[in-house]
Amino acid sequence: MRFVPVKSAEQQAALMLVGLRDRLIRQRTQLANAIRGYAAEFGLIAAKGLGKIEPLLERIREDDTLPPLARELFAMQAKDYTQLQARLEEVDDKLMAWHRADACSRRLAKIPGVGPIGASMLVMKTPTPESFRSARHFAAWLGLTPKDHSTAGKVRLGVITRAGDEALCSVLVVGATTVIQQVRRGRGSALPWLVALLKRKPPKLAAVALANKIARIAWKLMVTGEVYQPQSAPPARAHAV
Repeated sequence: MRFVPVKSAEQQAALMLVGLRDRLIRQRTQLANAIRGYAAEFGLIAAKGLGKIEPLLERIREDDTLPPLARELFAMQAKDYTQLQARLEEVDDKLMAWHRADACSRRLAKIPGVGPIGASMLVMKTPTPESFRSARHFAAWLGLTPKDHSTAGKVRLGVITRAGDEALCSVLVVGATTVIQQVRRGRGSALPWLVALLKRKPPKLAAVALANKIARIAWKLMVTGEVYQPQSAPPARAHAV
């Protein structure tokens, strides 16, 4: 069952802010890919990742062998990229201000892998949490529950349905991926069930399973008003992936 969030005018304005952020991120990604592709045509190769774009642009500026027209066009792209970065920082500052002013968002941000942006989006985009019968129903509404292909008493779960809010799902999965990277590097305190899961499943599937668990914990905190307690997080069940 799909729930349609009922939002106040202030929350609607906040959602506009989230939508603007999503659009700017897409534009930045497209521009970064274009810059990397055009630079490769001139033999200037850069590794993947947004952190490699500014060093690439610096290399382009210092390369006197490039044709004047190419240098001019790269300069225009560099200007656009800088402006996009500045606008994103401005939007993120506004989101952080909203987050700091909202008690629920501050509580959700304490869940590992959520952070201020994820917490703000959870609060902004979730309808009345009590509308959901359980944490599993909430995770399913988000689109973090795999399809059920069970027959004749045999349980077989497929891929994630991709139903729900794609932007919110993406934020939770990215946050879960960050937690998993820290665990694999031996940083921070690892949940035993997550360590065991990483031994059996690829990192991407483990990230979705962790995002599912994060969503369930977030729902509980929104319903009860409790504060996240690491030791209280239940182990993930096998069908989470």
